[in-house]
Amino acid sequence: MRSNKGRDTRPELAIRRRVHAAGLRYRVSARPLPGFRRTADLVFTRLRVAVFVDGCFWHGCPEHHTVAATNAAYWAEKVRANRARDKETTERLLDEGWRVVRIWEHEDPDAAAARVIAEVRSAREKDEKDT
Repeated sequence: MRSNKGRDTRPELAIRRRVHAAGLRYRVSARPLPGFRRTADLVFTRLRVAVFVDGCFWHGCPEHHTVAATNAAYWAEKVRANRARDKETTERLLDEGWRVVRIWEHEDPDAAAARVIAEVRSAREKDEKDT
């Protein structure tokens, strides 16, 4: 499993390129909250937007997840735990006032980046209104 990367995956890089080309700057593989042992793939710290690019196999995509042929019980539990952790992470960030964007690796990078850009711009407008 060593070849499975935790960051800089092909879908993540495709989305990052498009978001960067739109003029937005972000932190990569950063913890949105201090002391919270979860990292988001892209973090817009000041605007409080966290973006997660979830792999279909590891996070149990309803469209593309396939059950492992060997050691099925282990992998089923692993994916179930990942999904529970994802839900907990999203809820915690929302409770702390963050915006969360979750993207599946199979999504079109242009559409996914457009969602991120729209969320960041919406957060920026709200931030400017509040100040």
